[in-house]
Order: sequence, then structure tokens, then C-alpha cells
Amino acid sequence: MSVREIPMVIDGQTVPSQSQEWRDVVNPATQEVVARVPFCTAEEVERAVASANEAFKTWRKVPLGRRQRIMLKFQALVREHTPELAALITEEHGKTLPDAEGEVGRGLEVIEHACSITSLQLGELAENAASEVDVYTLNQPLGVGAGITAFNFPIMLPCFMFPLAIATGNTFVLKPSEQDPSSTMRLVELAQEAGVPAGVLNVVHGGPDVANQIADHPDIKALSFIGSSHVGSLLYNRAAAAGKRMQAMMGAKNHCVVMPDANRSQAINNLLGSAFGAAGQRCMANSVVVLVGEAREWLDDLVEGARHMTVGPGTQRDADLGPLVSPQAKDRVEGLIAVGEQEGARLLLDGRGCQVEGYPEGNFVGPTVFADVTPEMTIYREEVFGPVLCVVSVDTLDEAIAFVNANPNGNGTSIFTNSGWVARRFESDIDVGQVGINVPIPVPVAYFSFTGSRGSKLGDLGPNGKQAIAFWTQTKTVTARWYEPENVSSGINSTISLS
Repeated sequence: MSVREIPMVIDGQTVPSQSQEWRDVVNPATQEVVARVPFCTAEEVERAVASANEAFKTWRKVPLGRRQRIMLKFQALVREHTPELAALITEEHGKTLPDAEGEVGRGLEVIEHACSITSLQLGELAENAASEVDVYTLNQPLGVGAGITAFNFPIMLPCFMFPLAIATGNTFVLKPSEQDPSSTMRLVELAQEAGVPAGVLNVVHGGPDVANQIADHPDIKALSFIGSSHVGSLLYNRAAAAGKRMQAMMGAKNHCVVMPDANRSQAINNLLGSAFGAAGQRCMANSVVVLVGEAREWLDDLVEGARHMTVGPGTQRDADLGPLVSPQAKDRVEGLIAVGEQEGARLLLDGRGCQVEGYPEGNFVGPTVFADVTPEMTIYREEVFGPVLCVVSVDTLDEAIAFVNANPNGNGTSIFTNSGWVARRFESDIDVGQVGINVPIPVPVAYFSFTGSRGSKLGDLGPNGKQAIAFWTQTKTVTARWYEPENVSSGINSTISLS
């Protein structure tokens, strides 16, 4: 198989990087090198930003209807090319093809939302706010926006960023993950095919140096980041110091509370899919289950369900989970499993040493279940980002709510119950940004905003929904009075009042 070299996109052209630093992109099921990605030079990043800055002068004035038509064509192309995009995700990330196809579908939701830009970007008007004075607002684009994405959703996360940013009249510089960039690059090609003009959408690659340059650059007005808490916090502070708007969706430790009145099989199956799907490499994965009261008796069923899940390459359609993204990720997860044992958690199912026939070099870790987990343990404090489930037992709903709220993160949580009163009490008292009721992964549809909270999010405005429109635009308020041509002034008004 030939190894593709990942280009940049600058001013509408695919451009090979002149960097001397390149990284291999590896199929995590086979360790086969499938691509090489550059760590772009500072001069190349500067060219991308300059291209976006120049394109903004004309793109910001393009009629809303034309932007809408581009988004409509873009969503049609993405839908048409879903199998191709999913195959690229699976090849470089490792998630199963059905999961990859689902990811493309969630990305499509955001593009479809961007197709409504003609109504989303409307302002407000108050006629006769004072005598013959009208006050109205204009929601105008900021300028050059930028996005830095994590590896775990190479299609969905870029869709959380650039479609709404450019639909609102901004131009964009995207830095995808260097671990699996090919599907993102194909997504950008489809956007260009849909009619996104040269310079409106640019792509650079790299690591910390490129990310820092983006955060510091004076011509970039807003930065969206999705990734680890450590990197997100550093970039948020750096971007804020540079005077730019910033949103950072970061790490998580999500809990699923299971009440004894829940539908037993539904709760267990949903929980297993949430905890172990994509090999646990989701910021919204439920990595902690809190069994309430008699639900603790379901532990054996939970372990047995996990034991019978199928581990395989992403191309195996009946596999429940594929490999981890890299050997380093596998080593880290297996190391944390060892630490969990050392710190006294009860290991009920050990996924280390998982072997998949025909794929001896794959980064496979099987479903792993710990019981008797306490908040002081490393496997609870850290985001494992692997197929590791921590089980906690409490006696009451009050204890479950207090346990979840004591965790510093607030990305997502779920409850399984058949009681409307319990569900309403949970959604009211839980201090987490996104709540699922009998839904294991409560990522809202794209016309609602992504609303993680506390340690999982920095910045007031999240991706998607109305918040994303507010994030990518600035409000200009106009107060206007038009005099009749023959109107005579009634004298000087030296007060602040409108009359």
C-alpha cells in the first residue's frame, strides 16, 4: 500500500509542506503506516492565517442565501461520501465501521444546522424605542476563526467548528489531530467542492508549536478547542492573554446512575455500549457506573455482558470495540489497570493481553471492569480514555447525586430509571452540563448547544446550537433616527436621555 502524504490547504490549494518534521499515521489494528503528516513551519501557519484574513474581506459580505446554498451542497456531499469517510476513520482511528458511520451522521447534523443560517443570524429590532428612534442589532462575523481538534472524532469535531463559523461569515484555520488526519482532509475537500471559496477554509498540521502560534496570533479572533484538560487549559489562558475569544471542551469523568426500578436489560446494554464503544475513547463515555440500592445485584450481569463483547478490527462489522489509537495509548491504559489493582480496586474483568486472531500487532485492550472503586483511586481521578469501567455502589439517590457532584468534571451524566419523579429530581439537582435520562451518551442534537460544565469546559459559549452562533459572531447595536428634511432642531439636549 502506498503511503499518502497529508498536505496543507492554503488559499484553496492543497500545498505540500516544506517541514523537516513528519510523523507516521498508523493503522492501529495492524501498525501499518498508511500516511505521513507534517508538523508545519511557523511560516506555513502564517501563510494560512494571512490567506484567511484576506478572504474575510469578501466572504463576510457574501449574502446569507449563498452561504446557505453552499452548506446545503456540502451536507449532500458528506451524506453521499459517508462510506468513504467512515473507512478513513476506521483505518486511522480504529473504531468500528458502524461507529464511524454514526460519527459522520453526527457531523452531518451540524452541517444541516448550518443550512439554517438565514434565520440563525437574524438580529433584533425595537421600533420607536424613543420618539422616531429605532434600535436594532446586527450579528456580524468576527474575522478569522481557528479550530484544534482531538483524534477521537476526526469528522464530528471539525464539524462542531468550521461549518457554523464560515456560515456566519468568518474564515477559518483548522488544525486536525496528527494521529488520524485523512478523513478530516477529505471533509475539507468536500467543503471546497461544495463551493467554499479559496482562503475561507485553510488547514495546517502540527503539535504544540503550531497550537501555540494559533493561540497567540493577533489576526485570529476566536479559537475553538476540543481535547485534553491539560492542553485546553494552557491554550485557553494563552488565547485569553492574546485577547481572543476561546471555547475549550476538555476532559471528563462521566457517571451513569442506575436505579433498581430501571429496565434491567436496557440499562445494562446501554451502559456497556457507552463504556466500551470506540474502546472507551470518547469524552462522553460513561466510565463510572453508580449502582443504587438493589441495582448492585446487577453487577454479575454487567460483568458477563462485558465479557461477551467482541473485540476486533474496525473493519469487522460485528465487533463491539476496536483497537486503541496507538501503542502508547494501549500502554497507558494497561498501566492504569495495573495501578487500579495496586490501589485496592477489585478487578472483575481484565482486558489486558487481549489477542485478536490475525491482528497480532493491534492495540487491543478488552473490556475491563473494576468494583469497589473509591474517589481517591487513580482509575477514578484520571480520565482513562480506554475500555475501563469503574463500578461504585451506594444506597440512595441522594448519595448518588452527591457522589457525581463531588467529581470536578461536568461533561455528561446519565440516569436509568422508570420513575419520572426520580428523573426530574436527578436533572434538577445534578451539577453536570449534559444529562441523559435512559440515554447513555447525552450528546445533544446539533441544534442544541454542547453544554459541558465545570472542569470539562472553559468559556461561556459551547459548540453547536444558538451558543455557537453567538460564539462566532459579535453583536453591533444601532440606534437610528431619521429627520424630515425640513425638520428644525428644538435646541441642545445635553442629557443622556432619548426623547
